[in-house]
Amino acid sequence: MGRIEKLQELLQQMPDDSFLRHALALEYIKLNNDKDAKALFEAVLKNEPGYVGSYYHLGKLLERNGETALAIEWYEKGMQQAKAANDQHAYNELQAAYEDLVY
Repeated sequence: MGRIEKLQELLQQMPDDSFLRHALALEYIKLNNDKDAKALFEAVLKNEPGYVGSYYHLGKLLERNGETALAIEWYEKGMQQAKAANDQHAYNELQAAYEDLVY
């Protein structure tokens, strides 16, 4: 059984698990399945806005697909969440990605 199948199986048992959704989204990105990856990242952030790592990956996915304005919005939201969580490392990564697009 491959990673995707294993993650899907685990998600059937724990459908709201943010870690599993995030991990599956990353696997989909490896296969250029941005549509399903985007849906998973959005689901993670809807259910758990403090899951800071998903903001960066969703933003990068949107950038690749030419959705720059939307990527900027997600980076901004992620920076707010990272700041609230006092996660300076995540904040710096999100800020760097944001500045690459804005400046």
